[in-house]
Amino acid sequence: MENNLNLGPVQKLLDDPDVSEIMINGPQRVFVERNGKKVLSDIGFSGEEEIMKMVERIYSAKGKRVDKDVPFADVCLDDGTRINAIISPVSRFGMSVTFRKFSKEIQDIEDLIRVGTLNEKAAEFLIACTKGKVNMIFSGGTATGKTTLLQLLSRYFAREERVITIEDAAELQLAQENVISLETRTPDREGKGEVSLRDLIRNSLRMAPDRLVIGEVRGVEAIDMIQAMSTGHSGTIGIIHGNSPREVISRLETMILMSGISLPLWDVRKLIASTIHLVVHLQRMPDGTRKVTHLTEIRGMEKEELVFNDLFLFRAEKIDESGKIIGKLKPTIRYYPLFFQKLQKLNLISDKIFVNE
Repeated sequence: MENNLNLGPVQKLLDDPDVSEIMINGPQRVFVERNGKKVLSDIGFSGEEEIMKMVERIYSAKGKRVDKDVPFADVCLDDGTRINAIISPVSRFGMSVTFRKFSKEIQDIEDLIRVGTLNEKAAEFLIACTKGKVNMIFSGGTATGKTTLLQLLSRYFAREERVITIEDAAELQLAQENVISLETRTPDREGKGEVSLRDLIRNSLRMAPDRLVIGEVRGVEAIDMIQAMSTGHSGTIGIIHGNSPREVISRLETMILMSGISLPLWDVRKLIASTIHLVVHLQRMPDGTRKVTHLTEIRGMEKEELVFNDLFLFRAEKIDESGKIIGKLKPTIRYYPLFFQKLQKLNLISDKIFVNE
């Protein structure tokens, strides 16, 4: 956390390692999430003005603002904490501020295996896909661990690669030397100077990237991501919200059509099938844990429909006495993925990865 920021009552919650999320619903209604459960905390503010001053300090330090012209915005602090603020009248009951902390306990892929987000075989497969520059979509709902998993896998990018990250709020912190981090910008008070995800994706193609990493894709910028994938930028990774791999790809179809591209749906699906190789889907379970639930290949087209090939699936087996979900992430392939031979030739993977033990 930046030392020069005075965050008032919320600072002790940010310093508490057991708190993963802080939700300010008003001066005296500050909720926290601990172990996957949201509860009312014992801290409070003197009034809306104190909350607003805290937000202004945070956002001005990052060159952003929240006011009547820009009533909501995201910002990311240097330690990975992501903040969303939204003000009245858009927020009907006053200012709302949400802090999502980046877990300091999760430092590498082995930590994700230890907490049960995925297992060794799935981790080995994802590392091979990352090194082999497979085009991937990371999907899931809010706070399912998409960004955390992506950031940890980024350590397996080749050292010599030039990586460009494109986000609404610069959240990813990559360890490579040749990294450019691009961030969108809201318009100024005169409505000028806006920089969108679409603008940044287009410009990034002129910056000699070896790999693109695109934060949440939710609109017409989807077509630019797909075109980047199809013009030689292998290893591109995007994040899309959704409830399953199939739903995410359906959303992607809609977003591409929203761009105004004059293609029938069949051609849009053909474009997706030829560019996206793997969907990595994460889900937040009722017990608060985060799991990789699907590793699904986009295999191609059959009778104008996309063909999905589930490579790994998480199956819940039971719920123990403490309410914890017990299950396993297992290989479930019908066919080896089409990119499997490429990974084998690079000595990144063997067929034993898909053997159930």
